[in-house]
Amino acid sequence: MDNRSARKHEAILEAATSVFLDKGYSGTSMDDIAKLAAVSKQTVYKHFSDKEKLFADIVLATTDRLDTTIDLLADLPTDDANLEENLTRLARQFLAALTDSRVIQLRRLIIANADAFPDLGTEWYERGFERGLATLAATFQRLTDQGLLLRIDDALLAANHFSGLLLWIPVNKAMFTGRAQHTEADLDRYATAGTRVFLAAYR
Repeated sequence: MDNRSARKHEAILEAATSVFLDKGYSGTSMDDIAKLAAVSKQTVYKHFSDKEKLFADIVLATTDRLDTTIDLLADLPTDDANLEENLTRLARQFLAALTDSRVIQLRRLIIANADAFPDLGTEWYERGFERGLATLAATFQRLTDQGLLLRIDDALLAANHFSGLLLWIPVNKAMFTGRAQHTEADLDRYATAGTRVFLAAYR
């Protein structure tokens, strides 16, 4: 793909993401996407065979953006003296990534279309959130194996507990109301409190 074609490809993806998030899957047409991307409808079809393929590419592309967050989950320092501080910092970064307004919008869009595209929803979950949980579980297992930092029998369950403590309030509010309801101070509080509760159970 040459530079001009690559730019058009990215413009179509960006335009399609905006339109899908604004109008939903059923309310979006290829004409809408072409207009916003400033290309012809034929150009859209040249890059993407149909609306379903374009939607799938947008959904799955977001899992690649979680790589940085997943790397953070894998790199938690093994320092017993600063475990709470390090875990709180990680919790805050995790919260920031998963409560980003576009991530929330996309999550709602995927759930809204889960009946129509169950395989796509499953793949998004497996490549994104589930991969993050597995990485976090491996990190917790590493801290447990040292014999000093954590006491965990089921690392994956512990990773789910940790994530739930952080995400239950802000994500549920956003999912039901359609937009983020939290402030940065709220996220700070959720990270601090969630970490303390987690360590009270598992340290």
